[in-house]
Amino acid sequence: MGFMSHLYNHAMQHPYDLVWGGVGYLGQIVFGIRFLIQWLKSEKEGHSVIPIAFWYCSLVGGLLSFVYIVHQQEWPLLFGASLPLPIYARNIWMIYRDRGRTKTA
Repeated sequence: MGFMSHLYNHAMQHPYDLVWGGVGYLGQIVFGIRFLIQWLKSEKEGHSVIPIAFWYCSLVGGLLSFVYIVHQQEWPLLFGASLPLPIYARNIWMIYRDRGRTKTA
């Protein structure tokens, strides 16, 4: 398919399809930004650090990707998108739990 044909087909897509494509791209962008956040924080601290924003980007990007995968019915990708989600949520929970312990100690 030529470039112009591809551009035309993309322009003729139903807005509903464009929105779901946007959800998929947004999920991947948010998920990818987490590494930029981690890198910048580590450079600032002078050693490897995983800030809480890393885990939030992991969770939000993973959820967006999961929703997109379910909508697209890409069942082989479902496990890769869904299995890490509880780990991301648990890491966020443990960070807040530990902060609470530090404040009371």
